[in-house]
Formats: sequence, structure tokens, C-alpha cells
Amino acid sequence: MEQNPPPLAGKRLLVVEDEWLVSLMVQETAQELGCEIAATAARLTDAIRLAREATFDILVLDLNLDGEHSFEVARIARDRGKPILFASGYSAPILPAEFSGALLLQKPFLAESLQAALLAAAR
Repeated sequence: MEQNPPPLAGKRLLVVEDEWLVSLMVQETAQELGCEIAATAARLTDAIRLAREATFDILVLDLNLDGEHSFEVARIARDRGKPILFASGYSAPILPAEFSGALLLQKPFLAESLQAALLAAAR
């Protein structure tokens, strides 16, 4: 019997998250969907460099990295034509108008919500 490949087989993720456990959950959930983890970053400077240089298909991006907004990372990914999935722990996250249609996950989120958002980002 032939098995279908995972829905996101071969998609490469750049995960930018400063909370280790959240990053791990994102990575594990993405891998269950068939994604590869291209790279991870927890600091803004590393995230900016990876957004410019790494080979990835989808960016999962925490809005706040150790007190710094990560919009520059999103701009780089957008300019490279990469879909962005924002994650935020803010009670009322406000995205700049340039990202008004972006996918946004409210923290804390469940694996099922992340899976749905990753599938939507990959379309």
C-alpha cells in the first residue's frame, strides 16, 4: 500500500523564536508535517542574517525577540517572496499596515493551530 507524503514534505522553515520551548514545539510540529528546519534564530541580528542568506520556504517569526521588534526580518523575507507566519504573545498584536494580511498566531497556541497556519502559509 502506497502512503501519501506528509503535506509539507520538502518545505524548509526558518524559525525565529526567542523562547526555547516554543521554538522546539514549532520545529517538532513542522517536522511532523514533513518540513525540514533550514535554520533557527533567537536573536534579531542572527535572524536578519539568516533571512538574507538561508535557503528557506516559510518564515515562522516571533514579533518580539528579547524586547526588539522583528519587522526587519519580515521585510527581508517578504522581499525574497517568502511567506511569513507571525507569532505573538501580545494580547492585541498590531502589525504594521505593510503586513496587514499576514498570518498571525496568538501565543500560546496549540500544535493544531500551528499546523493549520503552516498549511495556509504554504499555499
